[in-house]
Amino acid sequence: MLRAMTTYAVLSEGLEKHFGKVHALRGLDLAVPEGTVCGLLGRNGAGKTTAVRVLTTLSPPDAGTARVAGHDVRTEPHAVRAGISVTGQHTGVDGDLTGRQNLRLFARLHRLRGASGRARADGMLERFGLGEAADRPTRTYSGGMRRRLDLAACMLSRPRVLFLDEPTTGLDPVSRDGIWTAVRELADSGTTVLLTTQYLEEADRLAHEVVLVDEGRATVRGTPAQLKAEIGSYAEVVVEHERALTAAADVLTALTGSAVVVDAERRTAGAVATDPTLTLPLVVRELDAARVPLIDATLRRPTLDEAFLRLTNPAEETAA
Repeated sequence: MLRAMTTYAVLSEGLEKHFGKVHALRGLDLAVPEGTVCGLLGRNGAGKTTAVRVLTTLSPPDAGTARVAGHDVRTEPHAVRAGISVTGQHTGVDGDLTGRQNLRLFARLHRLRGASGRARADGMLERFGLGEAADRPTRTYSGGMRRRLDLAACMLSRPRVLFLDEPTTGLDPVSRDGIWTAVRELADSGTTVLLTTQYLEEADRLAHEVVLVDEGRATVRGTPAQLKAEIGSYAEVVVEHERALTAAADVLTALTGSAVVVDAERRTAGAVATDPTLTLPLVVRELDAARVPLIDATLRRPTLDEAFLRLTNPAEETAA
């Protein structure tokens, strides 16, 4: 029996993009299965935004191929645009219109006219928790409410692929959590989401797969759990006073063989431990033998932030 083939909502091979002497994309390969959330991560200037612009037909590639929502971005740009929605870092809603008026306007722009368009817009307001504020001008909305309205507008046309570029930048934790809930619901309903974000916790919570982009290439890929497991555990200690940090760092270096991250303000020292036999009692014994005045010690799974730092540039861990 033949194995069912995976259907990819976003598929690119060897994408390249130049801006004069700047080589923004250097053979970017992506494969995002339908109905999943892919987190596109990387440092500033890594090529994430350029990749989104190429995949959404806003900028033509100089080389390579890409298919989005089943269509070629170079030869079928209109078909690609018909199957996608894009929301950037800044909302596109009109502050003088109410939430309901905004969505009904977007419905008409998507050719959803008449009673069906109005019903679709009103239904999206309820789905995104904006029903009670629907008839208020959106300039009175909080940042989180405006972002939810922006997402609702993007979903009016039921896109196959949704591109989210830094969707929760500047939002408070409560608003951010509301956006995360909405994105999960979209993926559960079958929409494929390509997410670029600087909040690694966001990718950890939402993404089925994470792709690390560096200098225009996809350098590392895997689930958040796989990336964290790849670098091992994380040993961190809290000492009584700042003067003890040097001795604590020396112990951790000897035990882990990794660069130690020191935070003088929090009086912590931490390092990635790739040796699976390292145990917390051993860490505590060695610190005690070195007469390090210890307040707390932990040996835990690393966060995605720590995995990202390790996988993108291990030599810079200490500076971070």
